[in-house]
Amino acid sequence: MPTARRASVLRLDPPPASSSASPSPASPRATPRPVDALDHHFALEVPRVFSEAERATLVAGVRAAKAEWTADFGGEQFSLGRAFYTHLEQGSSRVYFADAAASDARVERHLPGLQRRMRELVAALTGGLAQPRRGFCGPGVHIFPAGEKVAREGGVVHFDTEGLSDYHLARRLRAITVVVMLELPDADGGLKLWDVLYDGRDDPGDEALSARSLVAGYSPGGALVIDSYRLHQIQPFPGDRDRISATVHAAEIDSGRWETWF
Repeated sequence: MPTARRASVLRLDPPPASSSASPSPASPRATPRPVDALDHHFALEVPRVFSEAERATLVAGVRAAKAEWTADFGGEQFSLGRAFYTHLEQGSSRVYFADAAASDARVERHLPGLQRRMRELVAALTGGLAQPRRGFCGPGVHIFPAGEKVAREGGVVHFDTEGLSDYHLARRLRAITVVVMLELPDADGGLKLWDVLYDGRDDPGDEALSARSLVAGYSPGGALVIDSYRLHQIQPFPGDRDRISATVHAAEIDSGRWETWF
């Protein structure tokens, strides 16, 4: 499980430029991709994905849409747009897929352009094409309420492999998770990252948890990018302010072609 990478977060400043062009078939790796830095670092930090004005507008849109939030795990957390992993773990995957189109419509209605911007970020990071995953919900927002379980105890220690196919997992094809912080809690609430990658076991065990680690912080409107196979955990946070973040998962299904979902 240990990976011997640098226990560091690489800051991409300025943020990578987005491109809708496909990489050249003759030399798809001719230009280094920002995402390839995950081979050497625990995470990438991308500042200023959204300006302060954009971030404030998005947070206002999330709060105005409260009646349309999806409650997960008995109200421990919520989302705007349906998240695959919460439905899988609650045995309600059929609801997720049946509501995918309506989920995207809700997100677009309350947060116009968010899904497009998140896919553009994936394209910029990968140097490839970032397309919606057929049948899945597009990028959405997680709301972790102040004072609730995640705020008090932190999130579950996990890998982001739930949405990857057996084919993808067996070949260890590239997959990333991109989280843009829309509203920081009053303090803490960062992301703990371990020097551990997925080896087929969902329960990492005590040895993995004793591996070296770091806690990566967020900046308002900025993103953290991690390898979806990396062990991680949301840290507890005190105070009265919710933790609100936009997320997109992406998997490279062919050279330079990525599918995205939430």
